[in-house]
Amino acid sequence: MANSTPVKPYNQKESKKEEVRNMFNNISGRYDFLNRVLSLRIDKLWRKKVLKEVAKDNPNYILDVATGTADLAIECSKIKGTQIEGIDISDKMIDVGIEKVKLKNLTSVITLKVDDAEALSFDDNTFDVVTVAFGVRNFEDLDKGLREMHRVIKPGGKLVVLEFSKPTSFPFKQLYLFYFKNILPLVGRIISKDKRAYSYLFESVDSFPFGKAFTDILAKNGYNNNICKPLTLGIASMYVAHK
Repeated sequence: MANSTPVKPYNQKESKKEEVRNMFNNISGRYDFLNRVLSLRIDKLWRKKVLKEVAKDNPNYILDVATGTADLAIECSKIKGTQIEGIDISDKMIDVGIEKVKLKNLTSVITLKVDDAEALSFDDNTFDVVTVAFGVRNFEDLDKGLREMHRVIKPGGKLVVLEFSKPTSFPFKQLYLFYFKNILPLVGRIISKDKRAYSYLFESVDSFPFGKAFTDILAKNGYNNNICKPLTLGIASMYVAHK
């Protein structure tokens, strides 16, 4: 396991997986609004960069892990001729995503269901591309989740991960950390009505390996030609790894 003492949303007796599921079920109704407000809509630009990377290979079949309310799956539906499976452990997030997919008339392109990233219900060598946006740091067992995604990728296919990281340059690093540690949890707590969800966001990002540390973990779990592309001065990073 990549982290022997995983950060959990509520620090109760439940497993991290159960707590993450409960947290996202709790905030599902306000999740999209909070995302837009707290990220200043920069998250939309990041997903466009993921789309550009994914589209390079003209994939026919994509798996979007930790799909949440299906934002990245919907973005990837712009690739002509592709079919997308989106999975998440939170049934209420999936319910929100299903409604969004219906409203956009994408039910023939995107299928959403509850599934576990660490025990995927798909056969080996199924997908051309697997994507994960802001989900890998929520895995209970990071190595297991990465191995499962590797298993379902076709030989020659790739994994594209979008995840928060940490800026390193002064003074942006200091400003970002102040916002992320103090302002974001406060606003998130008021709007989401969940006292811990957005404090957990900071804690999980702060403890998660990023940059070379994460590409090394990818290599350990069977991926090759692994690269990290920092986005927006390092607030987030896009990782591309191949099978």
